[in-house]
Amino acid sequence: MKEEALPNWSAVDRLLHEPARLAIVSILAVVEKADFLYLQHETSLTKGNLSAHLSKLENAGYIQIEKTFKGKMPLTLVSLTEQGRTALDRYLSQMKHWLNQLDQHSQE
Repeated sequence: MKEEALPNWSAVDRLLHEPARLAIVSILAVVEKADFLYLQHETSLTKGNLSAHLSKLENAGYIQIEKTFKGKMPLTLVSLTEQGRTALDRYLSQMKHWLNQLDQHSQE
């Protein structure tokens, strides 16, 4: 394989490249908002793991977390920000490009 076919891995968004965070952001990309329990169910993460990943995504500005109540029960709602959507779109474009490059060079 030629060296130019190798992806520039230093350019990848490390925050999104982590599988759990990529799963969270991917889910949020197709729904307006998701509550904490829905995200936990869909990702199979523990409460602690999910909370830690959400904090990292929130600190990066990729998601917005809204804490409210449904009746007397606490409710945590999570949504993808425009910054998060842009980051996901950029990440997906990079991955598609790199995979296409690798595929082309593997067929040579």
